[in-house]
Amino acid sequence: MTRQADTLDLTPRTAMPSACASGGCGGAEPLLPPPPSFGDVRVNGVKIDPESIAQEIQHHPAPDMETAWTEAARALAVRELLLQEARRLDLVAEPEEDEAGRVEPEEDALIRGVLEQAVRPELPDEAECRRYYAANRQRLRTPDLFDAAHILIEPEGDDAAAWTAAERRAFEIAQTVGDDPTAFAVAARACSTCPSAQQDGSLGQVRRGELVSEVHEALERLAGGTITPRPVRSRFGWHVLRLHRRVPGQVLPFEVVQPKIAEMLEARSWTMASARYIAALATRGRVEGVRIDGAG
Repeated sequence: MTRQADTLDLTPRTAMPSACASGGCGGAEPLLPPPPSFGDVRVNGVKIDPESIAQEIQHHPAPDMETAWTEAARALAVRELLLQEARRLDLVAEPEEDEAGRVEPEEDALIRGVLEQAVRPELPDEAECRRYYAANRQRLRTPDLFDAAHILIEPEGDDAAAWTAAERRAFEIAQTVGDDPTAFAVAARACSTCPSAQQDGSLGQVRRGELVSEVHEALERLAGGTITPRPVRSRFGWHVLRLHRRVPGQVLPFEVVQPKIAEMLEARSWTMASARYIAALATRGRVEGVRIDGAG
């Protein structure tokens, strides 16, 4: 699966006369290291290409190469199991087209087809949805909102002296305005280098994850109507922060979230049923070199 317009480059080329003398151009291409392998992987006698496993590794980040290789090999073994079963059932691929107009690869369509035919997830009823709602009420709530503003003082250079001077300026502003909202707004318009200066430094109502972590962590510690006693540093510069007010999130009514709960529970059921189906295929067949979870 395949997971720009050329421009004419008129940049002068730098001469490197020593390259040819050292064998740097022409001759045999340098040897590339072989793809990592921790043994052969076969599914019902069909060997999984080690190069394919090496390419699949990029989709399976892991703390070490052996774990990444194992996860990649398992994924390709499962894929081969499903493709073999689709062919055994004489399924015909019916590729679908996504919203961007991309057509599904034929093998992906076969895998989807065999799973749609074989896997029947249990649909959750209202009682099951209510049990999930009762156990996860704190997750089913609107996010906390932080009505905040800031004054950004950017350093005039990248060196330590410039950052120190910007910090000193931000600290002076914080000491001058204190918790006075009017004084803060005036200082924001006069001193802040952020476009929000035109709105008295207002950042609006923001949620967790919408600001850089240093700024949001500082807002979390503030009481409504106060500013940070010392400026906060981020990659953008020094911030004098003011929290106007915090708007706590509210637990959503069951009727509002029931469709999402049902969708999530159905997806969970489908995942578990698919895993059982794949394990059964592996048990009936012969998978060598990697273990399929749940297979006998």
